[in-house]
Amino acid sequence: MQTALENRTVLVIGRPSGIARAVTLAARAEGAQVVVAGRDKAKLEQAYDDEGIRAEEVDVTVDKSIAALADRLGSVDHLVTTASSRARGRLEELDRDALRRSFDTKVIGPVMLAKHFAPHLAEGGSFTLFSGVAAFKPAVGFLGVAITNGAADFLTRSLSLELAPIRVNAISPGVIDTGIWDAMGEEGKAAYFEHFRTHNPARRIGTVDDIALAVLFAMTNPFLTGVTLRVDGGEPLT
Repeated sequence: MQTALENRTVLVIGRPSGIARAVTLAARAEGAQVVVAGRDKAKLEQAYDDEGIRAEEVDVTVDKSIAALADRLGSVDHLVTTASSRARGRLEELDRDALRRSFDTKVIGPVMLAKHFAPHLAEGGSFTLFSGVAAFKPAVGFLGVAITNGAADFLTRSLSLELAPIRVNAISPGVIDTGIWDAMGEEGKAAYFEHFRTHNPARRIGTVDDIALAVLFAMTNPFLTGVTLRVDGGEPLT
């Protein structure tokens, strides 16, 4: 039986690991032709050994780069951007340049992607971007992350009107087991995960596959638009 993504073209923007990789492999498993794009094309090429996955270069903070990618690809059915740049730290530690990079990557970048790819998105297509749990559960030390994700959440609703009938949705992950936590060290990461595992209603840490499933749902449900899917184990309830 043919799947909703069979022979469709899905563009996934992000690193060759973590959530972006999981989304790429999930879309490919559903029969999609996948284009992976990011600032390091060589790394993306090395990350996949599949004729149905091809690599392209793009920098979402540079308009000319986005426009050039849109021109090279032509028609695209679904666009997913996982690109982010986090501005972590307490208020007294926040740096203006870090905040700018955060907004430029996760908010302004998707606006420009929408602008340049709108004429290329096929009928029945979709655009999926990423918010995050910090937008819905503020915490000390995550002000920059929270306001960036909050802007991405609002952007989703605005773009769903601007791009209609192209559907626009966002995914808001909670604590997900990706490589971003490795910098805490093995013991620090284990303690951090244990805290969230024992406090959230799902009683587990999220996986990249949990997020990939949500992205597939956002791409393939024809009546879903303007929604932020909060895949966070119920963390904001605690």
